[in-house]
Amino acid sequence: MHIALLMTNTDESEFAQARPKDGEKFTTMIQSVRPDWAVTVFPVKDGVFPPEGAKFDGWMIGGSPASVHDSDPWVGQLFALIRRLVAAGQPMFGACFGHQAIAIALGGHVARNPGGWVFGLVETEIEGVPLKLYGSHVEQVVDLPPGAVLLGSTAGCPVGSFAIPGRVMTTQYHPEMSHGFIGDLVEEYAEELPPEVVARARSSLAEQADSAVIAERIARFFEGQR
Repeated sequence: MHIALLMTNTDESEFAQARPKDGEKFTTMIQSVRPDWAVTVFPVKDGVFPPEGAKFDGWMIGGSPASVHDSDPWVGQLFALIRRLVAAGQPMFGACFGHQAIAIALGGHVARNPGGWVFGLVETEIEGVPLKLYGSHVEQVVDLPPGAVLLGSTAGCPVGSFAIPGRVMTTQYHPEMSHGFIGDLVEEYAEELPPEVVARARSSLAEQADSAVIAERIARFFEGQR
């Protein structure tokens, strides 16, 4: 299968330059369970979008320090592309920013987390299956788009994952992040976030995410849309 990644990560810091970019992280994630799959990356955050009419076996949208409420032209262009692809029946997976972007593009709503930052390893679920996934967000989906069904939630994130049957699957969390990367990210933000957020994140990383489980679920989602 051939999957397209719409890369939204705007981080061009020294920290980001020293580590794998999202294109590599998402490719590594999906190839960990489907080694023969190909991934083509479109850095939409730089205004680089797929050609009109492009078709892939599936689409992924990753995370970003940008907000889905930003007025940058690429954000609005991404929303329009999401609507076109979903209307055409092309399967799409979204993580974090991607989860929120799909929700807004299709008529849902996103707001700031009442409890502030979610950071580190989080216990959540998808379709009743408990999962540990890495999180890094201060906004969340608060209203599902029309036709969407809730797949999973936590007390602090009621819409942790949703689906539009046959077309969309999302999660607020980061299946592409490795344990080493999230650990580095926590330390990178340690001076910028509230001490209790950092302490909680550090403590959570005594365990690791169910990376293989979520990667397999994403792969099966795409396979199920053939």
